[in-house]
Amino acid sequence: MTTFNLVVVSGGTSDPSSTRLLADRTARRVSALASQREHAVTVKVIDLRELATEITTALVSQLTGPKLTAAITALGEADGIIVSTPVYKAGASGLFTSFFQVLDNDLLIAKPVVLAATAGTARHALVVDGQLRGLFAYMRTATAPTSLFASTEDWSDPALAKRIDRAAFELLLFMESGFAQQVRGESWQSYQHEFGSAGGTEVSIDLDSDLMRLAAGGSATPPPSS
Repeated sequence: MTTFNLVVVSGGTSDPSSTRLLADRTARRVSALASQREHAVTVKVIDLRELATEITTALVSQLTGPKLTAAITALGEADGIIVSTPVYKAGASGLFTSFFQVLDNDLLIAKPVVLAATAGTARHALVVDGQLRGLFAYMRTATAPTSLFASTEDWSDPALAKRIDRAAFELLLFMESGFAQQVRGESWQSYQHEFGSAGGTEVSIDLDSDLMRLAAGGSATPPPSS
């Protein structure tokens, strides 16, 4: 039996939260499907409202508090991720986007992610694919083809349950495939890494290149050896 680490990131600010509810329903479905296929799933929830102060501090000072550090560690160890945000004024919440903006650019490379959002009206339905998919493409994740959106009227619609089933199954297949582990184990150096962002694994950076010498205030052409 394989045990997968599933991390839920919820940007909901109320209690109870429809944003958290959508993420939890999806996580439960992933666990149920995994059990049918003789796997186990451990679920870790990152509730962003509990990290609001530390996220703000990290944005303005790059200092990482203990709760934010624990969240980053959980994401680094995740086999699959479900992210869920409320939509305000036709956009993902600022708390949600700020959290992902403070993460290391390399943290989520190739990790499978289900994108989800909630709102009071269906007018916001395109936010998931129009905004969230772009954000997570930039972070080089493997997003599930099926995204989730729930407005007030969707909770009683059987179509939402079908979409949750589909997204959960897609995420489970990603986790079963070991795609993220294979990318990190066999193709990590083919990705562009910012210096210092890959935890010391960005060994292919040439510190003696013309560009690096210029960045250090020197000359593009090295001085002749004596």
